[in-house]
Amino acid sequence: MRTLIRRLRRSPAALALALTCALVTPVAQAQAVPDQQAAPFDVLVFSKTAGFRHDAIPAGISALQTLGEQNDFTVTATEDAAAFTTANLSGYEAVVFLNTTGDVLNAAQQTAFETYVDSGGGYFGVHAAADTEYDWPYYGRLVGAYFQSHPAIQQATVKSEDRSHPATAHLSATWTRTDELYNYRTNPRPDVRVLQTLDETTYTGGLMGADHPITWCHSQGAGRSFYTGLGHTIESYSDPAFRSLLLGAVRYTAGQVAADCSAAPSNAPVEAESYTSGSGVQAAGHAPASGGQTLGHIDNGDWAGYASVPTAGASSFTAKVSSAGAGGTIEIRSGSATGTLLGSVTVPVTGGWETFTTVSTTLTGTATGPLFLRFTGGSGALFDIDTFTLGTEPPASTDLSPDVHLFYYPWYGSPAVNGSWRHWQQGGRTPPEDIGADFYPALGAYDSGDYAGAVAQHMKWVAQSGAGVIVYSWWGQGSYENQLAQGVLDAAQKEGVKVAWHLEPYSGRTAASTVADIQYINSTYGSHPAFYRSAEHGDKGAYYVFQSLRITDWTALDQVTGTSIVLAQTTDTTKIAHFSGLYTYDGIAGATAPGWKQAGDYARANNLIWAPSVAPGYLDDRAVPGNTTPTVERADGAAYDRQWSNALDPAIGGSPTWVSVTSFNEWHEGSSIEPADSTPPAGQGYQTYDGAYGLTGEAAQTAYLDRTAYWVDRFQTVLRD
Repeated sequence: MRTLIRRLRRSPAALALALTCALVTPVAQAQAVPDQQAAPFDVLVFSKTAGFRHDAIPAGISALQTLGEQNDFTVTATEDAAAFTTANLSGYEAVVFLNTTGDVLNAAQQTAFETYVDSGGGYFGVHAAADTEYDWPYYGRLVGAYFQSHPAIQQATVKSEDRSHPATAHLSATWTRTDELYNYRTNPRPDVRVLQTLDETTYTGGLMGADHPITWCHSQGAGRSFYTGLGHTIESYSDPAFRSLLLGAVRYTAGQVAADCSAAPSNAPVEAESYTSGSGVQAAGHAPASGGQTLGHIDNGDWAGYASVPTAGASSFTAKVSSAGAGGTIEIRSGSATGTLLGSVTVPVTGGWETFTTVSTTLTGTATGPLFLRFTGGSGALFDIDTFTLGTEPPASTDLSPDVHLFYYPWYGSPAVNGSWRHWQQGGRTPPEDIGADFYPALGAYDSGDYAGAVAQHMKWVAQSGAGVIVYSWWGQGSYENQLAQGVLDAAQKEGVKVAWHLEPYSGRTAASTVADIQYINSTYGSHPAFYRSAEHGDKGAYYVFQSLRITDWTALDQVTGTSIVLAQTTDTTKIAHFSGLYTYDGIAGATAPGWKQAGDYARANNLIWAPSVAPGYLDDRAVPGNTTPTVERADGAAYDRQWSNALDPAIGGSPTWVSVTSFNEWHEGSSIEPADSTPPAGQGYQTYDGAYGLTGEAAQTAYLDRTAYWVDRFQTVLRD
């Protein structure tokens, strides 16, 4: 979706398309790609020093100038504080404080800068900008936190906590960096949107504990502020990934890019072994755990405190746990080990110290202090905790069905977010009005990295359908889809939607690589609150393996099926050895349900999962010109009803464990239930959902979502009976 943003202090002709994310590319390939849709703008780079002077300043100026040349903005570099007048500052959309130190502005210059920011200007502080203007309270609020100290330059892991911002959208969940890593006098989290934190367990000299912000943003008056503590070394400014961070920050502070920088407590998992005080507990090494360690050696009455994890406003607690001991209870307390009890949750025996499950509970009561966890149970070892999340929203809604799964496709890209069109042009089409699909999305030719826009709306629509799970199309560890997974998980969590995984047949896929992929996904995303786990099947995650028949020997799956549900795509029960069950995916076959009863009966007799797939229709003429695949007309909804009826009829459908829907948004195959535009671009030959279930116009756009909710309710009734 497109939004116009007015350039500050410029004529109406200088309107620009807002970019909701930027440069969604792998870290190894991140680069500053010119964006021809952005209007030109002007940036002032200020690098005056009244204390330590960084030798990286020239490299930083050069990098910003290069980015400006590539992305249509001008860079004026100065160390003359006289530039800080109301008249002069009005000529710039953003001001970068590049490794400034000490007292660099006088009172009049400070007043001019305050007026500039509060009236809509942008501030971007880099590294030593936090070592600047200690006696100017406004600046302290603007930068977010003042420098306290730093250890020696060394390698560390940066965790990208929020990747919905254009400055961090291109990064993976973790980023290995060599830099000078600041400790700050205060934790800025209560007043800013934290984008990145440091993992203090990966380097020495960190003093802020489990919550160590290093990059953040926030609003200031009518203006915008962005700060990163990275950028000490000369080498930083030739790093493509760091340059992309700089570019996203410049665009945001200049008002050219939309981003949510409202202060919000983090939902990022906390490593349980990163406690700052405790009694009886120790870190325990377990390879499958996040970071290879858990909080272990827990006995009755032990406790752990987390000085940097506030409990104010917390309303939910989720933890990844294991137990080969007695199991027990986690008490969530505020202020001390005997402080206010906010809630408690039972930890079951999981059968092994490296066999994890997820537990969660709602929190109540008034909390003001740091988090403390107290542990109770029987005698001897109780349980281990890998990671936990303290949320500000209740646990995911239980109103959605965990047994209906919608295939979800994060394949799409647009110039505004991705830098170019992606997937919409299939079939030789020219987006945005001409796309490779026979229906046109109500959201237009959107971008799957638009987490705050298109993806957030998707999750609202998924919840409207009553389905509780999306099955995320995933094409490997270095893929575009993997880069977007964290953002989609975050958006899903907000609507109570869970995420399972559709493992696609990327080039070179083998049984062994599939096992490695499952282990990677479990390790990388398994502690996320939106990660789907089947409560009725040992809290295991779910993996659908598309075109599983391409590989004949799946023995390797025995390594992961103890902790994960892995489904083969077939109804041939002689082809599912080593799998946990089977599904069909085929959106055409559901009309006649060939082999469904036999597959379902076999699955039920052998304690396996049976998840047949239903679809509202199939039409791919615009995406695959000349294709001979049969077309399944929607017939105003009758085709969808027929497939659902087949699935739920025991004599035809074989009594499914789950029902999978093909699909939420595979637009090229015309099988989507995502709302289609009732007035698509003219002259392209698009169809609409008009007439579905007797609805017309805009009312028909959500017809298939609402009909899914009807069938979800029917299915839940069948399961209960």
